[in-house]
Amino acid sequence: LSILLLSLGLGTTLTFASSHWLLAWMGLEISTLAIIPLMSQHHHPRAVEATTKYFITQAAAAALILFASTTNAWITGQWDINFDLHFFPASMLTMALALKMGLAPVHFWLPEVLQGLDLTTGLILSTWQKLAPFILMCQIMPVNSSLITFLGVTSALVGGWGGLNQTQLRKILAYSSIAHLGWMILVMQFNQQLALLALIIYIPMTFSTFMIFKTNSSTTVNTLAASWAKTPALTAITPMILLSLGGLPPLSGFMPKWMILQELTKQDIPLTASIAALSALLSLYFYLRVSYAMTLTISPNNLNATTPWRLQTTASTLPLAISATISAMLLPLAPATL
Repeated sequence: LSILLLSLGLGTTLTFASSHWLLAWMGLEISTLAIIPLMSQHHHPRAVEATTKYFITQAAAAALILFASTTNAWITGQWDINFDLHFFPASMLTMALALKMGLAPVHFWLPEVLQGLDLTTGLILSTWQKLAPFILMCQIMPVNSSLITFLGVTSALVGGWGGLNQTQLRKILAYSSIAHLGWMILVMQFNQQLALLALIIYIPMTFSTFMIFKTNSSTTVNTLAASWAKTPALTAITPMILLSLGGLPPLSGFMPKWMILQELTKQDIPLTASIAALSALLSLYFYLRVSYAMTLTISPNNLNATTPWRLQTTASTLPLAISATISAMLLPLAPATL
């Protein structure tokens, strides 16, 4: 386990630190290969299926990155990431990195894969594994504006629509991840720092959500109703974190959305900004649904799930407490980040 986690860290760090396309590609490959045993460790057919799907999509994206960077080296004669890319390889790289991260319209693998994993691995997949392609995307950024806008708007809308009819919490989180990444991509072409800020705030919010579901050992919306008897304090805090993911003031999640909308209106694309803002409403609906199921419904007491009520939790709750505080109370720092 420690070797795999260290390799995971090494792969991402390698991609961060590289200024050569081959090295960046190698970092992405290392982190993909390191997470695969973690994904399939339960030997459940569903987990194995998810791992296979993940491996195939990531291998395709990595091959595309390699092809695009080779093409770029062939056209421009250099391998440096910080150097301007040729238009064609740049578009191909954008699509490959979108596939790596799970941006719509190449998002189809993400909900399926996340649904097959346990919550801890799912957490790594939706936070840590997004970092390397995200930073690469930032580095190639002022590129093919219409493609980027298309990716961002589609992701925001798909992330909103897709989560509406879901009962599985992991799929809801997958669609939430797609929507958040869409917001980040939209603003990335104008202001990379702002995209990074959105990512930095998205990570503790997602971490908190995953840890809450893990503490309640629930994977569907229905089993959340039993959480009131298990962890009353956590159940009271959860809606704040979920609404923070939805981007409501005065919670932390409002800060990146607010600044992104401000930046988009500054850049004189009000239509895109309006579509993004309306897509946030869709996401907000399903966060509200989860909050409602968790805090405002009393579960029937003849459930088969009464056993976990009697058990005291042994897991460490400190990380969850820290991330929950961050996801709820960071908004007053907005002027400082500006």
